[in-house]
Amino acid sequence: MIPWVQLDSARTPDGQQELRLKRRGAEFSIMLGTNELMNSRLSGSEEALAKLSCQRIASHRQPRILIGGLGMGFTLRAALAELGEDASIVVAELIPAVVAWARGPMAEVFAGCLDDPRVSIREVDVRQLIRSEASAYDAILLDVDNGPEGIVHKANDALYSVAGLNAARTALRPGGVLAVWSQGPDAGFTRRLGQAGFDVEDVKTRANGKRGARHVIWIATKGQRTQSN
Repeated sequence: MIPWVQLDSARTPDGQQELRLKRRGAEFSIMLGTNELMNSRLSGSEEALAKLSCQRIASHRQPRILIGGLGMGFTLRAALAELGEDASIVVAELIPAVVAWARGPMAEVFAGCLDDPRVSIREVDVRQLIRSEASAYDAILLDVDNGPEGIVHKANDALYSVAGLNAARTALRPGGVLAVWSQGPDAGFTRRLGQAGFDVEDVKTRANGKRGARHVIWIATKGQRTQSN
């Protein structure tokens, strides 16, 4: 069997943990300790995050999308495939090394998608972009950490609080969608989405088509209801 080779590493934003980029033949893995955050062979649920979101906003003209977390680019590539030439996509990635890996050792995985004229990469916390402008996006896609329970950067928990969800709702245009990927179900998070005034649907999906681990995607639509305090 071909052994894994570590290509690079980077500290998490709090400086307490280490991300490691590994390669085995044509397969890539990003690890946090003994936990695999993502693998280049398993893209099904990340692609579903984009497809489900883009389907909900198919009637929107000149849609503007915010993706939180670059990862291995699965969500970005799927969104580009779903959206027309009038769309624009902003990708927020907090760890600069992840962007460097995308342009360097994992360039073959990204297949040039970072050079698509519809794409702009921002090396900032996605929370900063969410809070910077009201009614700015037709969809906000969050593939940050392993879902509402952050393991890489504990500050990400604020994204999934009621206050964080209220901020996301404010950043969306009418009929906009907040889509959140998670490693597993979270009834408390579903409840918080409702408290923030979203119409909520949770979708079960698999890591690799009809196989692999079971993941959850929340599709939360900004309706006309008044937000809860």
